[in-house]
Amino acid sequence: MTKALIFDCDGVLADTEADGHLVAFNQMWREQGVNWQWNLEQYAEKVKIGGGKERMFSLGRDDDFRAIYDVPDSDEAWWDIVAGWHKRKSAIYKELIASGALPGRPGVKRLAEAALAHGWTLAVCSTSALPSVQAVLNHVMGQETADKFAGVFAGDMVKAKKPAPDVYNLAADKLNLDPADCVVVEDSRNGLLAATAAGMTCIVTKNELTKNEDFSEAAIVLSSMGDPDGEQTVVFQNHTTANPAGFFSLDDLEKVLASSNKKG
Repeated sequence: MTKALIFDCDGVLADTEADGHLVAFNQMWREQGVNWQWNLEQYAEKVKIGGGKERMFSLGRDDDFRAIYDVPDSDEAWWDIVAGWHKRKSAIYKELIASGALPGRPGVKRLAEAALAHGWTLAVCSTSALPSVQAVLNHVMGQETADKFAGVFAGDMVKAKKPAPDVYNLAADKLNLDPADCVVVEDSRNGLLAATAAGMTCIVTKNELTKNEDFSEAAIVLSSMGDPDGEQTVVFQNHTTANPAGFFSLDDLEKVLASSNKKG
């Protein structure tokens, strides 16, 4: 049996949405001379749409946006503009990551390294573009640990993005994993639905953008993974035998998987 720990990227490995992607979108529009900015509340709604290009494309139906920008009638022409914007936005985002401005979330590197040391297969499954995901993984885990991940699977590698299970199905197929032996760490309802639809057990670590979403299908819901000498984890929901004492440990991870398989 090959046990696998699969991380989402944005909001799980680091708080990249509000402090990374949102900043990059808004900087890109300023550079392009487009008089448009998303505030945090608006962006919290947009992150429910999987993929950065898709989020911008949806602005084509927004009356407020159309009032300040001449959106082409052709979807193909509009998509070409969005793709160009997204290319620059991604470059800005990678610059933010490289600057060290976005630290990893508490406990993710610790848990990943503990799982690797005990023979777990590690992967990342995200709706973001592959270069952005790889940049975050390398930054948060460090190159040595990042290189030990078995796979990085991104939104531009599948037909349908989360909440569709495609990216998790792809990871299971490419890494020859049984979904019943996979534990996913997500931060959003879309991610939770994608993981569970793929037959995988899901842990949720909330963040500021997703804290009010419905996570009833999750095995366990945490404030973060926590660290022994740092931020302490808070448990909001628990359907497993795991009992995190200040932080989420490898033993807790094993119990989450065992509890889910016992139910199955």
